[in-house]
Amino acid sequence: MARTNIRLVEAHNTLLSICDGIDIGACLPSENVLAEELGVSRTVVRSALNRLDQRSIIVRDGRQKVIQRRSTPDDTMEGPPVLLGIEELEKRFLDWVLRMDVPQGTVLNVAQLAKEFEVTTHTLQEFLSSLSRFGIVTRRPRGGWKLEGFTINFALELSDFRTVLELNAVSHLVKLPDTHPIWAKLDTLEADHLALLERIDEDYHDFSQLDEAFHTAINSVVTNRFVTEFQKIISLVFHYHFQWNKSDERIRNECAIQEHLVYIEALRGRDSAQAEAAARSHLATSKLTLVNSLKAHARDA
Repeated sequence: MARTNIRLVEAHNTLLSICDGIDIGACLPSENVLAEELGVSRTVVRSALNRLDQRSIIVRDGRQKVIQRRSTPDDTMEGPPVLLGIEELEKRFLDWVLRMDVPQGTVLNVAQLAKEFEVTTHTLQEFLSSLSRFGIVTRRPRGGWKLEGFTINFALELSDFRTVLELNAVSHLVKLPDTHPIWAKLDTLEADHLALLERIDEDYHDFSQLDEAFHTAINSVVTNRFVTEFQKIISLVFHYHFQWNKSDERIRNECAIQEHLVYIEALRGRDSAQAEAAARSHLATSKLTLVNSLKAHARDA
């Protein structure tokens, strides 16, 4: 929605309040005065006044704009829909795939999905194009898109690549000086993990967000545009896989927290071999959890 339309809605609705505060039969100020008071251009003011005139809230008499009646709720203009940003679209798309159990090979209706996700079709097309680089969707020969989904092979390949990226981050992280913000961040994350352990019986489902924050922090020490791009899809998939398999979720999350704590302690030790071993151990567990989640989700579908 163009910015002018947003300003028109705001100006129009403010003018309604101004009209309601003026006696019937009195006149509104000049367009210049209204434009200054509303903080918009005379063009926007003129458009708003035209709508008030059409609805008989005011009547024009030369340059005079005479108040005719009080406004009603029906006179208020509704603002344009707030369209999703690309990050929120990513989350909604994966949530849709999981919640609706969309099977592999499903042809995607772009117009329908754009309406459901509250985005323009252009934005959705760009988003699907970005997913196609990872093999989650593919472009059909005659146009349109098809969902390939999260297969076992996809999970294995993604996990292996995740390990490569994170081990590279670990090799950088253990060499960082004490003044680097990552150490304070790890302290905070450690406290968050310990706090979640204390309430694990009730809040074990909170681990998925903590896991995402933990791995994002580790990988943040590497400044690389390609790593950042791939990390986005990795974080999304590993974040959402926690929702796929509910069996033994509390136990699995408690074990993962313990692995994170060992991982953090190894990073603090600045011993590259020990830190890499802790990382490999945890990432192997995470890989197994993802594969099992996919199998469980496939059985339940």
